[in-house]
Amino acid sequence: MSTTQLETGNQKLATDLKELAQEIVRQAIAGGATAAECVIREGDEFSTLVRLGQVETLKESGSKSIGVRVFNGKRAASTYSSDFSRAGLDRMVKSALELSKITSEDPFAGIPEPGQLGSISGDLDLYSADVYSLPGEERISYARRAEKAALDADPRIKNSEGGSFDAATGHKIMANSHGFVGEYRRSYCSIAAIPIAQTEDGAMQRDYWFSVSRNLRQLESPEHVGKVAAQRTLRRLGARKLKTARVPVIFDPLVATSILGHIFEGVEGDSVYRGASFLAGKLGQKIAADQLTVIDDGTVKGGFGTSPFDGEGVPTRRTLVIENGVLKSYLLNTYTAKKLGLQTTGNASRGLAGTPGIGPGNYFLQPGTKTPQQIIGEIKEGLYVTEFLGHGANLVTGDYSRGASGLWISGGELAYPVEEITVAGNLKEMFFNISEIANDLEFRGAMASPTIRIDGLLVGGE
Repeated sequence: MSTTQLETGNQKLATDLKELAQEIVRQAIAGGATAAECVIREGDEFSTLVRLGQVETLKESGSKSIGVRVFNGKRAASTYSSDFSRAGLDRMVKSALELSKITSEDPFAGIPEPGQLGSISGDLDLYSADVYSLPGEERISYARRAEKAALDADPRIKNSEGGSFDAATGHKIMANSHGFVGEYRRSYCSIAAIPIAQTEDGAMQRDYWFSVSRNLRQLESPEHVGKVAAQRTLRRLGARKLKTARVPVIFDPLVATSILGHIFEGVEGDSVYRGASFLAGKLGQKIAADQLTVIDDGTVKGGFGTSPFDGEGVPTRRTLVIENGVLKSYLLNTYTAKKLGLQTTGNASRGLAGTPGIGPGNYFLQPGTKTPQQIIGEIKEGLYVTEFLGHGANLVTGDYSRGASGLWISGGELAYPVEEITVAGNLKEMFFNISEIANDLEFRGAMASPTIRIDGLLVGGE
């Protein structure tokens, strides 16, 4: 089949699915619903893991499913199905309508008002057909090459948890009874390697590296991924324990993102209206250091958190969450906005059924001007964290304690690896004690943070 024929076939399928979504909405309204919305998702997924050169797992799948949410006044119900037969679709709609008669009323239930609905126009660069352009053997080769580069990097790398290559494409269609109908496609591919290094006395350490992109062209090479994974693993060999001390702590970008995640948990509407966040009632107040600015932007071209509309059909947008330490906005869907007497920020996220939740767009901490090396160079004694273990943040009180490993900083340099330590503090104070933000912002997902320095944390050891 030629590329033109394939594109024509895809266009016809998309048109058919858009018509189907609208038809399901009409069917629900005809069946007595006061409002309705339909979501259709289809996609393909490929995943392979190569360990010590041998293919350990190989998965390829395709899926297509549909969900409907109906309202009977202030009562709501939803159902979903992967059965696209006429009988299957009828059964899905009928079940939702019947359930909506017996669910509890909620005065805040409903879909967005017509004036709130819409979709960003233009190509947001979310889909590239090249993620599926590689023959199967070449996809496996990407995984094998990443692992081989890690194993070849140093004789101390004796083993591996594998090299992997993943690719996926997705297509989402949404329609509702206020006349909204929208769709978009996304693609994704990634390479990763997880080598294991061993010292002469048998002590082992593992670490990893990965590259992720919406297209093959922008992926780091398998060799680069493997080499960086090896470097990160080797620097952990000979890890020591520490004496307990209160010191400046630097979070590398991958772990700094978890701090940003706690801010997200604190500003998302569900936790705010339930009073389950220490940031509830803090709009317009100073909650962090002057240099802290957090932005959520679902409109960035090619972003991992980008989409033309959110899970309710509201256009995504750029929201200033924290500006120079002042809390400017919560992140909301329609329901939580009504609960708080505010307006949705276009952050609804949802699966096929159920009530929409809240998810990030491209959510990030605005970078500073110093390099990570400059920030490290200013610390006489401190900790550089490269990994957290487990969960240890209480969003109500702000109490924070997590197991960690990383590298000790001495005389402005990374001196030696450390492990079996805890990092403890309180989020309310930690946000104020962010004293430095580096210039190394890089998105490897919907959330991203540069390297950050937080002062006054308790590092627990022996």
